[in-house]
Parts: sequence; structure tokens; C-alpha cells
Amino acid sequence: MEQGMKTVYLDKLWQQGQDFLGVRYPVMCGAMTWISDYQLVKAVHDNGGFGILAAGNMPPDLFEAEIEKCITGLSGPFAVNLVTIAPNFKQHKEVLKKKEVPFVVFAGNFPKKNDVKELKDAGKKTLSFASTMSIAEQMIRFGIDGLLLEGSEAGGHIGHVSLTILLQQVLFKQPAVPVFVAGGIAAGKMIAHTLLMGAAGCQLGTRFVLSEECTAHENFKRAFIKARAREAVETPQYDKRIPVVAVRALRNKSMEAFNRLQLDLLEKLNAGTIKREQAQLEVESFWMGGLRRAVVDGDVDAGSLMSGQSVGLVSKIQPMAEIFEELLSEAEAELGAVATRLA
Repeated sequence: MEQGMKTVYLDKLWQQGQDFLGVRYPVMCGAMTWISDYQLVKAVHDNGGFGILAAGNMPPDLFEAEIEKCITGLSGPFAVNLVTIAPNFKQHKEVLKKKEVPFVVFAGNFPKKNDVKELKDAGKKTLSFASTMSIAEQMIRFGIDGLLLEGSEAGGHIGHVSLTILLQQVLFKQPAVPVFVAGGIAAGKMIAHTLLMGAAGCQLGTRFVLSEECTAHENFKRAFIKARAREAVETPQYDKRIPVVAVRALRNKSMEAFNRLQLDLLEKLNAGTIKREQAQLEVESFWMGGLRRAVVDGDVDAGSLMSGQSVGLVSKIQPMAEIFEELLSEAEAELGAVATRLA
């Protein structure tokens, strides 16, 4: 698809996002561990969007190699997503500080002030998630350059607040930095209306999994096509001593195994045979390993099928160019229809 597609209405609304990200279309591809690799980042980049490389808990040498692919293979801006609760976070941060990567997105939990400062001092623009206006204000005080509002409709590690509430709590208060929105977005019409609400751009994840360029296993993609929105459920937390960051995934044997793991770890905590830090590490390791089994190996029964509720809105595998064309043409047409109604 040519990046010169006529988007008159869209360009009036998302110029802030264009200027901030430095891309033709401020449509971001969410960082999905084992999915948002160089190939997916490049596919989004080549169609005028903004790709985000997922660090996950990748071994530092492989992480560095993926970054190098992006630096040498892309002609424009991209971001690297750092998971603050990943065991390899500190090593990832040190690798990233030395690389010519223009953007970093903090995920997993909110970054510390020094994390933001270190990467800004290394020449990066920074983005973080915000689940309330007070957190948004704190992130801005920390020096964050942009915010991501991701509703609980999203897949993978999520917060507990829906996008419709976050829009009212944060976006409508007009923070002093660009605000991008995510969670349950899979259609151009939805992109159009979030821009009308004041968003600088949107982030999608589940929709891009079903691109031909995405390297996720065919079984993983087929599971998405078959699934309904209500089958993408979030994990419970049984005890505050093991602070589980909720994960949204399709219900399968892996989800049941995770619930059993929590109960087992709580028994060990009660018996004093394991420490809280080790318990949380086992929780995170479970998801990292389970996701790899599903995405890379294609084991959709025992592996983790992390997906957003927008899985109920996707029904086919398409070339990335076709996905962008549908999103943009639908969004532009919707804005035209709104303008006509207002006139």
C-alpha cells in the first residue's frame, strides 16, 4: 500500500501523533512478546505505521540482535518495549541505552523516575502506560514524553480499567503530552472516534497478529479466528502476597494450569519453603514459557493464548497492506460521514 493514501480528515486530527512519532500514520502495533519481532515491526513500518519491538524477557544477546535488525532494516522511527517486571529488565535497559533507538515504551509496571531519566539522557523519547489521571500526572512529572491508555480489553498483561473509563479519566483531562489509546481496537471506525475524542493515535495488537507477515504459528492465528470476544478472559489474583499482573488470554488448559500454580505457590508461602520474590518470578516465568509454546511451537492447548477481546472482531489472515488499507479507508469514511451529519 502506498503511504500517500488520501487521508484528509485523519490528517486534521492526528497531526500531533504524526509529529511526535515521526510516521505517516500514528497507528502503533503493540509490543507482544514472541510476536512483535523485527518482521512484524518492519511490516507495520513499511505501511506507514509505528512498530514496537517487544523485549519480553529475551536473553540480552538475542535482544541486542533484534534491535540491530531494526536499526539496519528500517528507514524510519520505531520503539522498543521494556517490561519493567521482567528479570532481564536491567540488562535490557543497559543494552538499549547504547543503541540508536529513538523511542522506548515502558510496560509491565510503571517506570521509576530514574528509569525515565536514564533513557531520556541516552537520547530516547519515552512512553508509558497510565491507568488513572494521578498516574498520568506522575509519569509527566517523571519526564515521560507520551502516554498510552490501554484498557483492560487488551490482551497480555493488562490493568483493570476499561478504555471507556480511561478516556474519561485521563484523555478528556487533556494531559500535557500526546496520548495514544489502546485496548479492544480493531476497526477503522473506532480509530476515527478516538481521534475525535482527542487521541493522538491508536495502538492495535490482536488485529496485527492476523497479518500474513506476523511470524506467529498458524495454530495460534487459527485459534484467534475461531475465538469469541467473551473467551478472552483475565486471570484472577488469589492472594495479595503474590501480586499477579492480570493477563488476558483465551481460556484453555494453560489458563487452568496457571490457577493451579498460584494455589501451589501459596501453599509453599504458607509453609515457608519459598519467598515472595521467587513466587512472583515463577508466575512471570510461567507466562513467558507458555506464550512461547503457543506462538512459536503452536501448542494452543498447553501454551498461553494471550489475546484481546477484539479477537471477536477478527476473522481472517490478511497482508499487512490490506489491513492498513481497510483501517485507514474506514476511518476516513467515518470522519467524512460525521462531518456530513454535523453540517
